[in-house]
Amino acid sequence: MPDTPAAFRRPVLLIVGCGDVGLRVAALLRGRWRLLGLTSNPARRAELRAAGIEPLVGDLDVPRTLARLAGLADAVLHLAPPPAAGADDPRTTNLLRALARKNRATRLVYASTSGVYGDCGGARIDETRRVNATTVRARRRLDAERRLRWYGRALGVRASVLRIPGIYAPDRAGGDPRRRVLGGAPRLVAEADVYSNHIHADDLARACIAALHRGAPQRVYHASDDSECKTGEWFDRVAELCGLPRAPRITRAQAEATLSPMQLSFLGESRRLDNQRLKRELRLRLAYPTLDAAFGPRASRPLDP
Repeated sequence: MPDTPAAFRRPVLLIVGCGDVGLRVAALLRGRWRLLGLTSNPARRAELRAAGIEPLVGDLDVPRTLARLAGLADAVLHLAPPPAAGADDPRTTNLLRALARKNRATRLVYASTSGVYGDCGGARIDETRRVNATTVRARRRLDAERRLRWYGRALGVRASVLRIPGIYAPDRAGGDPRRRVLGGAPRLVAEADVYSNHIHADDLARACIAALHRGAPQRVYHASDDSECKTGEWFDRVAELCGLPRAPRITRAQAEATLSPMQLSFLGESRRLDNQRLKRELRLRLAYPTLDAAFGPRASRPLDP
């Protein structure tokens, strides 16, 4: 049987990190792309196949298991997090080395974090803002960004970076803000509160696809919605829309005495992300520009038990 003409072949996408967002991307691209998914867990193979993804078992921490990735895909979506410790991201290094052995991909999108900016004092910032990563988590992401952009320049790959804030969705495991409201975790009093940024998981999946199609070489984009509010205000709005009790407010001194270092780290940075580049260059029209679109009357859904 003759080979399928190149013009009629489906492009091949390698998804590295097939978690919640990766599966949402797959649902949108299924049938239009041939989807490959890297997983370190062989037990997930059936789940990935059911999602339309051909599973490839490999571990980003074990370079020899990644050799088969060379020359497989036209595009790569890198959603895997860095290790939980260390100042850099060897996983991204291992991935890029594997891809470089037989470079085929012309497009590469990396999911980073808005935490690379550090504290901006509540300022509204765009992608030209100087990075100032102050946590080890953000430094690892920044290391990965730099490696990705160097790789793009060196090999002529259109590498784009999405800087992502807090991800939420009613059906996202660990990302349903209603559960956090029900948990009763206190929020800072208004005068001590910080600005936070968010993106609905479905819009993030669509942003990933838009970046694959239209992302400029070595370009950074804020994958954030239109909301501009402080953290406590955001959770108060969740409570209001869903008929839930508001969380109590505490002072920063009380927070420092009662909250964990991890919880406090998210209350030490304040910034408002400008998303005009996302909407102008990637031409993404947000389905959930605000919480009201996700939890308002027309979008309401029951809280799963």
